[in-house]
Amino acid sequence: MNTTDTKTIEPAKKNSKKAKRMDLAAYRHAVPFVLWLGIVLLANMMHLTEGSETEDIKSLNIVSLPVLYAIRTAICVVALLICRPWRYYGPLNPKNILPAIGLGLGVFVIWIGLETEFVKAICPQLANLYETWCVKPFGSLREPLESTPYAPSVCGVFMTSIRFIGSAFVISIIEEFFWRGYLLRTARTPDFLDIDIGALHWPSFIIVAAIFAIEHNEVLAGFICGIVYALFYIKTRDIWAASIAHITTNAVLGIYVLATGKYIFW
Repeated sequence: MNTTDTKTIEPAKKNSKKAKRMDLAAYRHAVPFVLWLGIVLLANMMHLTEGSETEDIKSLNIVSLPVLYAIRTAICVVALLICRPWRYYGPLNPKNILPAIGLGLGVFVIWIGLETEFVKAICPQLANLYETWCVKPFGSLREPLESTPYAPSVCGVFMTSIRFIGSAFVISIIEEFFWRGYLLRTARTPDFLDIDIGALHWPSFIIVAAIFAIEHNEVLAGFICGIVYALFYIKTRDIWAASIAHITTNAVLGIYVLATGKYIFW
């Protein structure tokens, strides 16, 4: 792994074929992710779902959260298939599959580790410190969540399965192409396809990991997760291997949530 990128990148001239190619590639990486976030934000702004009410505006309660999640998943799958950001990458290297799965399992342990009953029993001070200051909302312990709109007993097995599929497979792939494939390189130059991803650039590396962390409730775990996935991608130069690691983490987390009822992680 290199720590510098010695390749000289000639900036694309405005309206040149290269600039247009870079812009199109950027759209293809970003659109599925923007839709994933934007659909929920739009629904909340329009107060369409239960729980989106404010002090001044009551929720219209037109669509349930599981149905909204199913709609969002379907739209983003279509967007992903249309955009096909993977066209800019090589195929999966089979030798990276097992390391990717192992990495994904490791990240899962990090994600839930300090909030498990085992850690709370042997080191309650550390668990309380982590939950108070490293998990949103900061400054207080998380309230126990007995159920969720996505629980099978609430929305049915089919809608829970959609929630699992969306979390484990859809958003994992969307995020890897956006965060690691696109943002990790475009933080250095708009001509991001010219970047040698095998060269570690510390400023963009840390910035992207930090933004990735802020996106999640588990901020510290998200930061570590962002670092680990990025290092793995830089080391292997294999975006599909990073995606498999992310899929593994989210899939095992979903299984854990459903098996233990720890819906706080969903």
